[in-house]
Amino acid sequence: MNDASLSPSPPPSLSWPGILRLGLVQTSLGSIVVLMTATINRVMVIELALPAVVPGLLIALFHGVQILRPAWGYRSDVGGRRTPWIVGGMAALAVGGVLAAMGAALAGTSRAEGLAVAALGFLLVGGGAGAAGTNVLATLAVRVAPERRAAAATLVWVMMIVGFALTAPIAGHFLDPYSSARLIAVTSVVCAAAFTVACLAVAGVETRSRAQAAAERRASSFRDAFREVWMEPAARRFTIFIFVSMLAYSAQELLVEPFAGLAFGLSPGMTTKLAGLQHGGVLLGMILVAICASAIGGPRLGNLKLWIVGGCLVSAAALVLVAAAGLVAADVGPVRAAVFALGFGNGIYAASAIGAMMGLAGKGAGAREGVRMGLWGAAQAVALGAGGLTGASLVDIARWGLGSALAAYGVVFAIEALAFVAAALLATRIEREAAEPRAGSIEYGGATTRA
Repeated sequence: MNDASLSPSPPPSLSWPGILRLGLVQTSLGSIVVLMTATINRVMVIELALPAVVPGLLIALFHGVQILRPAWGYRSDVGGRRTPWIVGGMAALAVGGVLAAMGAALAGTSRAEGLAVAALGFLLVGGGAGAAGTNVLATLAVRVAPERRAAAATLVWVMMIVGFALTAPIAGHFLDPYSSARLIAVTSVVCAAAFTVACLAVAGVETRSRAQAAAERRASSFRDAFREVWMEPAARRFTIFIFVSMLAYSAQELLVEPFAGLAFGLSPGMTTKLAGLQHGGVLLGMILVAICASAIGGPRLGNLKLWIVGGCLVSAAALVLVAAAGLVAADVGPVRAAVFALGFGNGIYAASAIGAMMGLAGKGAGAREGVRMGLWGAAQAVALGAGGLTGASLVDIARWGLGSALAAYGVVFAIEALAFVAAALLATRIEREAAEPRAGSIEYGGATTRA
């Protein structure tokens, strides 16, 4: 029997309903995460009168534990199945969400015990989000046809935002009038519903043959697998790009609203509307990439690397415009336009980067999609955790040095713009297509392994 007869056939490409079902996992994930980063964050600061640094540290814990994403991706690569990791991750996410709510409630009467329980909850939420999210993206990387990747990236990202958008107002409605018992009850219902939806969404989506499972189990240790992926120039460059670009992306989030409020005396409601305008720009940018790169395609419109570079450069220019408009404009109109442009550039960058991530995950050494997705997810999580803190700290330092709050924000926006330019330069080196398979190798599921 020759090697060709043992070669596993590629799993069938996911249809749009299949992609939509995996997107529902992201919706479920987002619905729990938003309760941690918004609702419980607010409860700790307002109702419990805790220093803002307390929920900040808990959210940093949520991001920090996701540095283990490569290990979780590796385990699913070796096991040959990703569904158990998605379901298990969502289970940890749901349990962690309930524990975080219980910890916040307990902190009202017993600070130390309550915060200890909340910390455990945030750890589980971070671990669950990392395990489930990594393996959803790894599944998409293997199963989505190349011409659909940009549109699929937009779809799953938008569906996660839908989880944020639906859960926050609905949970907020049932939390009034506030009580610790209501917080636990509402969080428990959301977590149970999210876990149920995710389990139903992934049921039957994953298919594999015995030959494919056997090939995937021919794996070395995690250390060797990680080293193998890190030695791939495309994977290493993309990791650095993800970190730099996400650092710039996340650093701006905590600064735009305070800057606009400070420059024009806007109320919290008005700055919230400004954030909504930015999110509208994000959505438009992502839809543009989905239509042009997936529906139209071609050597230029279908080149995700060009979209990534363009998105980073538009974001950089918009940050400079936000700073300039806030410093010299007589009214809020120019800032609104600049903030919308910032969201538009962010959306182009995000959709094209996720699409490129899906393509690169299946390139290089075989059966390493989970490790690659985990590596890039870890870089993203660390950058997200560090970005907000870095941006806020730079504003405080610049304010102390310059003696002007507006000038301090302007300087930091300029630094973030330079970070986006640096990310664009890094993106020019991202390989659009992987090298041709070496002689004696076979391809399956978008990956290459030795025959």
